[in-house]
Amino acid sequence: MSIAPMIEHFAALDIRIGTILAAEAFPQARKPAWKLKIDFGAELGVKNSSAQITALYTPETLVGRQVVCVVNLGPRQIGPFISEVLVLGAPDAQGHIVLLAPERSVPNGQKIS
Repeated sequence: MSIAPMIEHFAALDIRIGTILAAEAFPQARKPAWKLKIDFGAELGVKNSSAQITALYTPETLVGRQVVCVVNLGPRQIGPFISEVLVLGAPDAQGHIVLLAPERSVPNGQKIS
């Protein structure tokens, strides 16, 4: 199997760094989730996301945190809320999502390459 198609699929994703500006409860979601406002800098501005990360994170621990997000999947209606970006994470040993983040602070909107 050639690796070229896999690289093309990955390259099609627009993965960027953003800083969470606000986080609040999302009681209308089917599974527990937070509504997030994420700043992606001047080029992309502020985007909304719904994230099922309530097991490990509170709104207070999320605000100011940089996260890794896919920004070009298109909007998704989740109940009454439009989620515009996908916040990336990986499950820990208990299945709780741990957010992906840069090791050091980088400019908002920085593209992952």
